[in-house]
Amino acid sequence: MKIIILGAGQVGGTLAENLANEANDITVVDTSDARLRELRDRIDISVVNGPASHPGALLQAGIEDADLLIAVTSNDEINMVACQVAHTLFNTPTKIARVRSSSYLDNKDKLFQNDAIPIDVLISPEQLVCDYIFRLIEHPGALQVLDFADGLVQLVAMKAYYGGPLIGQELRFLRKHMPGVDTRVAAIFRRDRPITPEGSTVIEAEDEVFFIAAKSDIRAVMSELRRLESPYKRITIAGGGNIGLRLARRLEQRYSVRLIEFNDQRAEHLGNILEHTLVIKGSASDQDLLLEENIEDTDVFLALTNDDEANIMSSMLAKRLGARKVMALINNPAYVDLVQGGEIDIAISPQSTTIGSMLTHVRRGDMVNVHSLRRGAAEAIEVIAHGDSRTSKVVGKAVEDIDLPQGANIGAIVREYDGHSSVIIAHDNTVIETGDHVIVFLVDKRHTRDIEKLFQVGFSFF
Repeated sequence: MKIIILGAGQVGGTLAENLANEANDITVVDTSDARLRELRDRIDISVVNGPASHPGALLQAGIEDADLLIAVTSNDEINMVACQVAHTLFNTPTKIARVRSSSYLDNKDKLFQNDAIPIDVLISPEQLVCDYIFRLIEHPGALQVLDFADGLVQLVAMKAYYGGPLIGQELRFLRKHMPGVDTRVAAIFRRDRPITPEGSTVIEAEDEVFFIAAKSDIRAVMSELRRLESPYKRITIAGGGNIGLRLARRLEQRYSVRLIEFNDQRAEHLGNILEHTLVIKGSASDQDLLLEENIEDTDVFLALTNDDEANIMSSMLAKRLGARKVMALINNPAYVDLVQGGEIDIAISPQSTTIGSMLTHVRRGDMVNVHSLRRGAAEAIEVIAHGDSRTSKVVGKAVEDIDLPQGANIGAIVREYDGHSSVIIAHDNTVIETGDHVIVFLVDKRHTRDIEKLFQVGFSFF
């Protein structure tokens, strides 16, 4: 596939790296020579130095026969104009754009159509990150929570702790512990190395366990791995930018929310538009301020400013002063592994969250969801099975007979009966039917193309 990416920042660069590894023809356009040079030295791509929305730069990048344009510069207006130019002058088939401003997104149904601003797929990193954090708050103790099939199925990552009922037990006994709940362990990471789960696999303390279940069963499964944490009530947010504001709006109806904002004007603006959130003017790294606001009573401290170092320092300080759980937004991928699991409970990477959403629209086959896991090393994919036993390599076959690549396993299936969707946890004898939404866990994302091929419909044999 020929893909043009506009913007060589964190999102554009990470996306280029992901797609270049999957045998795509990638060209990146940016005005920064240094960024382009760094990318070209690291991965096998073409680069063009020029304004992303200018027809000349797009022509130089090969827009005339491009299959896909992805506009992810830091400027909403440039991204929108680039999609307009690509549509009007070059009839580019698919256009994806990052749009961050809520002013545009609030009117997206009217604005983003072919007879207005022709964008096929809108990506809002702030909204994606906000949704991601909200799911973590809904599931105390989870390291990652991902939705599939419109939220009917969830994949949850948790760290197994000493004293959990399943510690030291073989996975085959999972059903005996929870006779009324069906679940499947999709993967286990032990000391950062993947273990393919089998019936004889024994869960050890400190293992990072990924399990999949119907949303209604998630809490029951979590309780088997560790003592359930009590629900969160008091939330403190550091940073009143786009993400902080969106999250406060979403949380303030159900939780007691405080938001710390350093900028006077922004703090006043937030105080005027947030109905039930207490807005505090000051620095989240100010120890006296945190003590004054009783940080030791906070269930979750969220550092969501645009400054990685500020987020790390304020999170560490809040934890030391008694905050029960701390999460920090970290843009620099090199920092994520360094800080998570110590003083900082969860490091949130906007790139990982955003990349998965974009890959959903880039991959071949009928992929509904792509989620990047463990900082991009693994993936969870929701793909629809099509065809019949003659035209498909999966339809009509039991899970144990499907030729999955190494390290891949099918976790769950969502099947529709008479207009109602039901969740089927995959077992060896589960047979795939056409129209099934199949959720596949990939320990090594380099095998993604093999999954695409596996689910593609071929010609019938007569």
